[in-house]
Amino acid sequence: MRARPFMQVDVFPDRPFCGNPVAVVLDAFGLQDSEMQAIARWTNLSETTFVLAPDTPGADYRLRIFTPASELPFAGHPTLGSAYAVAQAGIATPCDGRLVQQCASGLVSIRFEPSGDRVWLQVPAARTTPLSEPHRRRLAAALEIDCGDDVCAIDVGPIWITVRAASAQAVLAIRPDQASIAALSRELEVTGVTVFGEYPDGDARYEVRSFAPACDVPEDPVCGSGNGCVAAMLARGGDRRPYLARQGRAIGRDGVVAARFDEDGIEIGGAATIRVRGEIFA
Repeated sequence: MRARPFMQVDVFPDRPFCGNPVAVVLDAFGLQDSEMQAIARWTNLSETTFVLAPDTPGADYRLRIFTPASELPFAGHPTLGSAYAVAQAGIATPCDGRLVQQCASGLVSIRFEPSGDRVWLQVPAARTTPLSEPHRRRLAAALEIDCGDDVCAIDVGPIWITVRAASAQAVLAIRPDQASIAALSRELEVTGVTVFGEYPDGDARYEVRSFAPACDVPEDPVCGSGNGCVAAMLARGGDRRPYLARQGRAIGRDGVVAARFDEDGIEIGGAATIRVRGEIFA
């Protein structure tokens, strides 16, 4: 056991102590899988990450990402928060404003705005599978909303069942049946359920909520991969306009996520701020 540099970074906050924190162990050399999982259970955040030396050409660092229950191949807010921590700690220096992260899903490009106001990531290419009618009925009952026909499991590393609700207010009003969502998630081997609905006006176009009780995360405060799935569903329907989404309002953790589309795919971005800096003994 030794002292290892550690940071906790708020990602996507719209004010201090909001958004979604990620715990970042900046030197994970020598830690076993079971030790990483134990640390992730102990921090009790939606994700804890572990920085390692890359072993793939073109990568600046390697990242492993754990929920309190399991390891993920990729996740959005941990990627953004960890990239910010890596840059702030001097572990890797952005080249032309970019870092390349190696994770189980492959290489992920992270872009830093010159102002430092936002960090962006390139969402891995999405793979979409429609849900069957029986599964849609079970989902509608678990969320107590009309899910409609366009409900898909979208794979961007984590796999989110993604559903569009009638409105942003309908999203905020959801009181999910967590046990039913957990059972459906395990049956379909997905991370959880992401729901979004549109605002009639205002700075943000969508309200988003993400539920992952099968990963011991009943509600992810602000979910980068879930928002990536929302953007993928919109693009699949032909809507490639840039937008802002809000997430976390239902649990007092207000966050703002930006989405944009280009010839390379989808970028998700937001603010990142260090809240804790020190050492963890592991």
